[in-house]
Amino acid sequence: MSNIVTDTTIYTGKPDCTGRLQKETGTYDLLEKLGIEYFRLDHKETNSIDDCHEVERLLEIEICKNLFLCNSAQTRFYLLVMPGDKKFDTKAVSRQIGSTRLSFAHAEHMERYLNITPGSVSILGLMNDGEKKVGLLIDRDILKSEYFGCHPCVNTSSLKIKTNDLLTKFLAYTGHSPSYVEL
Repeated sequence: MSNIVTDTTIYTGKPDCTGRLQKETGTYDLLEKLGIEYFRLDHKETNSIDDCHEVERLLEIEICKNLFLCNSAQTRFYLLVMPGDKKFDTKAVSRQIGSTRLSFAHAEHMERYLNITPGSVSILGLMNDGEKKVGLLIDRDILKSEYFGCHPCVNTSSLKIKTNDLLTKFLAYTGHSPSYVEL
């Protein structure tokens, strides 16, 4: 048995929210409101893509790598969503979006704009970016999968959501239009 997953039960729908953070329960509430179905696996804290391999196997998905980035002046912020097995090439992404060299943004900005902490970065955090301070960048390879894997704004659960629902229903609700990149 893994040290990350102790109960291999796959759930559908919202859990009993007793003891869960509001940012997680708010995610489930929004997905329910938007009519987005999902599969959920609860697990111990995952802090990296490497920690997610058993979660991926059980949910039969690839958990996406979500990177919170900024330009060199720290005036523009981006959420880059890419396959977990790809390497981040800052020069290539910066060139494709016409930005100065991108680097990892500070945790304070992540919490301020997305209400998430390092290790829990997720496209679902865009629901907290009402001012549209964060640009969304999606690697084109994400579009090839029927399902999308991500955290519900905390890294103690993982979700399997239809990619189309995420791109059409969720992003339509948040008002974020993705820019597509190739890594």
